[in-house]
Amino acid sequence: MTDRRRSLIILVAVLGLIGASVWVLATKPTRLGLDLQGGVQLVYEANPTPQVPEITPEALERSLDIMRERIDQFGVAEPELLISGNNQLELNLPGVDDPDRVAEQVGSTAQMFFYDWEPNVLDEECETNPEQVNGGQAPITGLYNAVQRATECTPAEVDADENQRSSLYVFDEISKRLLAGGPGESDRAEVLDQLIPEQRERAEVVEVPAGVAVLRDEKGDVPEGAPPPDRWWVIRDKPVLSGTDITDPEQAFDQGVSNEPIVTMEFTDEGRRAFQRTTQAIAERGLDNAALSGGLTDPVAASHHFAIRLDDQLISTPYINFRENPEGIDGSTGASISGGFTIQSAQDLARLLEVGALPVALDLISRSQVSATLGGQALDQGLIAGLAGFAIVALFLIVFYRVLGVIATVALGIYAVYLYALIELIPVTMTLPGIAGLILTIGVAADANIVIFERVKEEIRAGRSVPVAIVNGYRKGFSTIVDANVVTLLVAFILFVLATAGVKGFALLLGLGTIVSLFTAVLATQAILLALRGSKLLRSKSALGARDRHKSWTLDFMGASRWFFAISGVIMLIGALAIAGKGLNFGIDFESGARYTASLERPASVEQVRDALDPVGLGDAEIQTLDNPELGANVVQISTELAGQTDPVNQALEDSFGLTEDVTGSEIGPTFGATVAESALIALIASLAIIGVYLTLRFEWKFALPVLIALAHDILITAGVYALVEREVTTSTVAALLTVLGFSLYDTIIVFDRIRENTPRMPSASFSQIVNRSMSEVLTRSLATSFCTALPILALLLFGGDTLKDFAFALLIGVLSGTYSSVFIAGPVLTHWKEREPVYRARLKRIRAELGHVPAYAVPVGGAPVDVAPKPDRPA
Repeated sequence: MTDRRRSLIILVAVLGLIGASVWVLATKPTRLGLDLQGGVQLVYEANPTPQVPEITPEALERSLDIMRERIDQFGVAEPELLISGNNQLELNLPGVDDPDRVAEQVGSTAQMFFYDWEPNVLDEECETNPEQVNGGQAPITGLYNAVQRATECTPAEVDADENQRSSLYVFDEISKRLLAGGPGESDRAEVLDQLIPEQRERAEVVEVPAGVAVLRDEKGDVPEGAPPPDRWWVIRDKPVLSGTDITDPEQAFDQGVSNEPIVTMEFTDEGRRAFQRTTQAIAERGLDNAALSGGLTDPVAASHHFAIRLDDQLISTPYINFRENPEGIDGSTGASISGGFTIQSAQDLARLLEVGALPVALDLISRSQVSATLGGQALDQGLIAGLAGFAIVALFLIVFYRVLGVIATVALGIYAVYLYALIELIPVTMTLPGIAGLILTIGVAADANIVIFERVKEEIRAGRSVPVAIVNGYRKGFSTIVDANVVTLLVAFILFVLATAGVKGFALLLGLGTIVSLFTAVLATQAILLALRGSKLLRSKSALGARDRHKSWTLDFMGASRWFFAISGVIMLIGALAIAGKGLNFGIDFESGARYTASLERPASVEQVRDALDPVGLGDAEIQTLDNPELGANVVQISTELAGQTDPVNQALEDSFGLTEDVTGSEIGPTFGATVAESALIALIASLAIIGVYLTLRFEWKFALPVLIALAHDILITAGVYALVEREVTTSTVAALLTVLGFSLYDTIIVFDRIRENTPRMPSASFSQIVNRSMSEVLTRSLATSFCTALPILALLLFGGDTLKDFAFALLIGVLSGTYSSVFIAGPVLTHWKEREPVYRARLKRIRAELGHVPAYAVPVGGAPVDVAPKPDRPA
């Protein structure tokens, strides 16, 4: 098959794929993430329960299934539920109107238990008094006081079951406010990890023994939406039934006088028998109590109770009327739960019971909420940044490469159509980090074309015809492109596996874009060039940017290596001093806390906002005004180390200034922050290790070490710049930093590939001469690829929102540093190491003996004519 015929077949395939892609774009909707359309993200940490003492993948999958059923009740469109790591569940819920209600319902363990009440109520001596109503006790005011009473018991005293565990509660030793812990949380280290350092310093850990439960009192007449009562009971944890013993829960209305909302249910056969036995025992005690009291005429005063518990909340304690039910309640017609429900709360409870309890206990460790307004604004900014990035890259290619640049621009357009169609076909949920990855791949696609076009120009200058130059250029540039893109793919894979969900979108689109760019750069542009090879457009060398007279760089890179090392050393020293002195400004992603954005109806100064927040304990929060007309004229951002303050902040600002919409923002618990930091460190180490292994396989192990040194150089410089400018370090920063590793390697691999190519062509040259020759030949190419990568990053920095700018800033610093290190660090380090080998020591000795010095450049043997004149720059 001739090259022309093959090119036509490829072009037909390209056009067919374009048609298919257009059809996909026209028929498939784009899935937008929460940060682009608004919604709430919830991240839960799973903890063992007595029923599930160890967190397993099966338990997590079962939990997700139950949570998905609960979410379906709210009518959430296209919710995304994921398992993250070994013990975390992540929920992305777009378009949620009442996030507090959703969080409460979806994350509730919904463990329901039923008790014979009086025999289980404990007094201050850890004893029960089943003959008296409520065990002769009244609810205890304050959780701290209730927990202190519970600590007086021992598992033996309450006859604890062997599957039951103790529970740890962590209080502020001054305010006695609960900081962490709760029912079933028995791992001290895990509980303390939930605290920020300031909280650990004043933490008081209290342990409730196994077999004892601390329950919040019934809500009673507390209005819906008001804080629950701070009244508590300490009981012996001996339930007679559980949620597995009931069926068919439904919301209904009391048929009596009140007509209040209730929850009705049926029993299983075993549940019905247990219910009958228990209520009979309760009725008999009520009858005895009435007899001891002289035959009370009012059965309510003497009757004992049946208690219903949901998690750590006492739902209801209905009395069993001993006169109406002396033999207990049969249970064949079911039962009902009443307790001051609204219709909605009764429906919520019925749904929880219908779906079933979660097999694991869940702690909400991160919550992020984005308004639809902010999401729409972020989407507009991302689209503008993407269009600007495409335009400036296309302009650069056309100006620098003339006709080749026009073809590359056409290929970029094809690439954009293919990639977006692939995004919708899979489908991939588009997020802000994903948009950053999408824009960044514009540079990746352009870089591949630049590598090949520079090779084609070299072939043309060497006297080859245009068709031959095209074929040779693609053949010689292919291995360089593959090596560079494989490294980018490896980094994207590591990010996808180890990073948080937001960064996963970035990694996925970076990986997809890299794969598609290989196709468009290697096949599509080659087919277009070969199809046009006989046209007038490709006959002129100047039209291809390949002038007959071309002056290469003539720097003695190796001779100046000490200067390069010194410059890097000074920069890194300044950065290290900044890191040691100022430290890195880690965001809430790593250190936990909360950040809220509020649009006020009335103007307010920072101090006025602070005064409004002081009563809810946030007077020391960091407050700043934002200039964001999309959100309104009076926008403030509040940052605090304490998570879980959305409702107090919302209420305080609403009361003082009014709100145009509810407060939105992010809440990160210490556990989630520690997980993010650990994942970032693992991802960094894994990336460096995989890069080292790949380069060892593709080149040799001595090529890998200089690359790792150059990458460490880039990381340290980027970190130093962040410390100097005191910019916040976020998960976006880490993702960008890891991506920089791949892009830094792009230029390094271009240089190393040419070194590998020139080594057999220069059998008498010293290694420094080989490196100088190689770097002079590819320096223009390296600078062009770096510049082309930097252009879309610059568009992100100029036109993107805050999240996109986080990516762009780290990427821009990393790309600039990477360009420098790939040329002026990696090559010289490799040279100083390789010249210690016997073969190159012998060459140096021979050259010095013949010439009295080591010239910077030597002429390759059997290669293309050399247009760099050798000159004795370096003395022997």
